[in-house]
Amino acid sequence: MKLAVVGAGKIVAEFLPHAHEVPGLTIAAIVGRAASRDKADALAAAHGIPFVYTDLDACLADPRVDTVWVAVPNVLHADVARRALLAGKHVVCEKPFVLRTAELAELRVLAEDRGLILVEAISNQYLANVAWMRDNLHRLGELRLVQCEYSQYSSRYDAFRSGEVPPAFDPAAGGGALMDLGVYALHLVVGLLGAPETVSYTPRMERGVDTSGVAVLGYGDATAVCVCAKDSPGPSRTKIQGTEGAMVFDGPPNEIPVVELRLRDGTHERIALDHDPHRMTAEFRAFVRMIAEADLAERDRRLDHSAAVLDTAVRALESAGIRLG
Repeated sequence: MKLAVVGAGKIVAEFLPHAHEVPGLTIAAIVGRAASRDKADALAAAHGIPFVYTDLDACLADPRVDTVWVAVPNVLHADVARRALLAGKHVVCEKPFVLRTAELAELRVLAEDRGLILVEAISNQYLANVAWMRDNLHRLGELRLVQCEYSQYSSRYDAFRSGEVPPAFDPAAGGGALMDLGVYALHLVVGLLGAPETVSYTPRMERGVDTSGVAVLGYGDATAVCVCAKDSPGPSRTKIQGTEGAMVFDGPPNEIPVVELRLRDGTHERIALDHDPHRMTAEFRAFVRMIAEADLAERDRRLDHSAAVLDTAVRALESAGIRLG
C-alpha cells in the first residue's frame, strides 16, 4: 500500500509514529490545506514522508500513490473519497464513513465498478479481542442488556463553550457526540448483534449540537444502550449481559485491551489477545492485505457492516430531529 494521507489533524499525528509497524505500508504523501501547510510539512519531516501536497487533485494524479486515507472533517469525507475513487485509488475513510446513506451507496458503486477497495477505518472491528467476543457471545445464553459507554471531556469543549465552533462541535461539519464518540459504540454493538430493530436517541443539545446523549437500540428481547459524551468525563465501560453471564471491559470501545467473561457457573476468563502498540495498527494491517490480495469479498463484508452502522446512526439522529452537514 502506497498511502497518501489526506489531512493533518489529531488522528493523523497519532498514527503516523506507528505506521512503520505495519508491513507493506508506505506513507507516500500527505495532503494539507494551503493555510496549514506548515503542519503538513512538520509531519512529513518528522516521519520521512517524501511528498507534501496542498492540491488534492495533484496528489490523486501521482502514480506513486495507490491508496488514499481520508482523515479530514466528517462533512468532507464523501467528496474526498469520491474524487479518490474516480482517480482509481483505493480508499480508507475515517469514521464516521459519511453522513448520509445515499453517499455511502454512491461510493460503493464507484468502488465496485472499478474493482477498488473502499473501507471505513474503525479500530474496534479489527481487534482480536472483539473477534473473540463475537465468537463467544453464545456462551452468555439469551442476551438481555448491552451497556456501551464512551465519555470524555473534549479538549475542544471549553473553546466551544466560549463561543468558538470547532468542527467536532459543528453540526454543519458533521460534528456532535454521536458521530464522534458514539459511533464507536454503534460499531461494537452492531458488529456483535447486527442491525437493530428499533433506534432512538436522546441528546443533550447545546447551541444546536449534541454534546452528549443516549442511543437505545432494540433487539427484541435484548436492549442495547449506547452512551456518548463530549461534555463530561467517564469512566467508560461496556457490559454485555445474558441469562448465563456477562462480558465486561473497562475503557472506551475504540481500544479494548482486556475482556472479562463471568458466567453463572463460576467460569471467569480474562482475555487479552491484542498486542499491537497502537489500536489502529491491526486495521491498517488488514487494509494492506485486502489491497494486496484484491479481496473484494472482504471489502463487501466490511461495507455491509459500515452501511448497517450508518443506517443506525442516521435513524438515531433523525429520531432526535438532528440533521448534519
